[in-house]
Amino acid sequence: MLKLREELLAVEEGRMHGNRGYSVDEVASMMREAIKEASGCGETK
Repeated sequence: MLKLREELLAVEEGRMHGNRGYSVDEVASMMREAIKEASGCGETK
């Protein structure tokens, strides 16, 4: 729980200093790609 809190605080500090985050659509797309790669469907030969 403390690790999660630490990560959230770091992200919030970054946001306050102008770091750009990701939109919900961007995160969803990244997750789909990661799942495809992990399942072997995204392999390039």
